[in-house]
Amino acid sequence: MNSILLVEDEKDIQFANKIILERRGGYKVRLAMNLAEARKAIIEAEPTTIVLDIMLPDGSGLDFLRELREEGRDIPVLLLTALGTAKEKVEGLRAGGDDYLAKPYDNDELLARLESLLRRTRRNIIQHGNLTVNHDTRRAYLNGEDLQLNRIEYNLLLLLVRNENKLVTAAELYKKAWEQPLNDNTGALHAQISKLRKKLHDSGYSITTKRGRGYVFEKE
Repeated sequence: MNSILLVEDEKDIQFANKIILERRGGYKVRLAMNLAEARKAIIEAEPTTIVLDIMLPDGSGLDFLRELREEGRDIPVLLLTALGTAKEKVEGLRAGGDDYLAKPYDNDELLARLESLLRRTRRNIIQHGNLTVNHDTRRAYLNGEDLQLNRIEYNLLLLLVRNENKLVTAAELYKKAWEQPLNDNTGALHAQISKLRKKLHDSGYSITTKRGRGYVFEKE
């Protein structure tokens, strides 16, 4: 089930949105009245999406949003505010917001914008069992732990997982990872594949070498 962190200090709005999101949207909703509660909620259980009011009693929602982005958290964020000028919208989007809704707003529009955010997120996240590849952040996770891939490793993994069970030639992999022709660099490619295999240990997937042909990402 998709979970939403709803950060809103006005109790009436918070209660109304919670009902709408749970009953009509089918979301699991966690509430926060201020930035302190929002920070605690993020640490305890990272939500699928955040609905964030900008003006909060203990600070600006935009500062909280900037913190999230600086920490590398790419959770989709829908900003809610009474400030609906173009300048305010631009500031919110540049701070890392994914969408913006000015108060007062229609409930159907709120739900539609959240659905759109989730669709965009799903397109950029590849899930294979307990392995997650997030193309927005160019990071990969195993059991929720960042694999700390370098640029080459990430490029190799992305091409392999997008072609699960299909042969990817050494030339294709090298060109994707290094952005240049393979030539006589098969040793460098093999070394990076070996490093990637070690990091994928216990993922339930393997990178199989097809001698003289290339590699296959497949379930063990």
